[in-house]
Amino acid sequence: MAELITLARPYAKAAFEYARAAKDLQGWQTALAQAASVSMDASVKAMLSSPNLTSTDKGLKFGEVCGDVLNQQQVNFINVLAVNNRLGLLAQVYELFALYKANQEKTVDVEIQTAFEISSDLEQKLATTLKAKLDRDVELKTTIDESLIGGALIRAGDTVIDGSARGRLAKLAEAMNA
Repeated sequence: MAELITLARPYAKAAFEYARAAKDLQGWQTALAQAASVSMDASVKAMLSSPNLTSTDKGLKFGEVCGDVLNQQQVNFINVLAVNNRLGLLAQVYELFALYKANQEKTVDVEIQTAFEISSDLEQKLATTLKAKLDRDVELKTTIDESLIGGALIRAGDTVIDGSARGRLAKLAEAMNA
């Protein structure tokens, strides 16, 4: 996986720099999300791995499948990926682009898993606290996971805060077995 990210990085940076200069980060993110989704389709994967098509043909066919979602600059980007046999990296390119965009806009998506539903007041307090701690605007997404028993599990990018009863019990069991 790390190798794919390494291969995708220059393309994601190029797309991000172009989109930032054109002041169209959201448009490019939407287009890359659509292209990444298309690239994951089984029939598209088969077309991309076909030895009967040239890389240029693959780029053209891929652009046709995406339809009107892509503007001319985005189609050109897809063609560059095709010529370099990198259409299979679109998911990683999108992932990196979204990360660059979030860093640029100083935002972070935070997933909160709780054992029980939390009030909107508590959710607001969590958002305020996390915004101060992470120094970013926070977009919260809460889900209920009854297997946590109690407490919460918070994921913000690479940061994980495990305040769940299940997590604490697992740590206790680990300490007792050590």
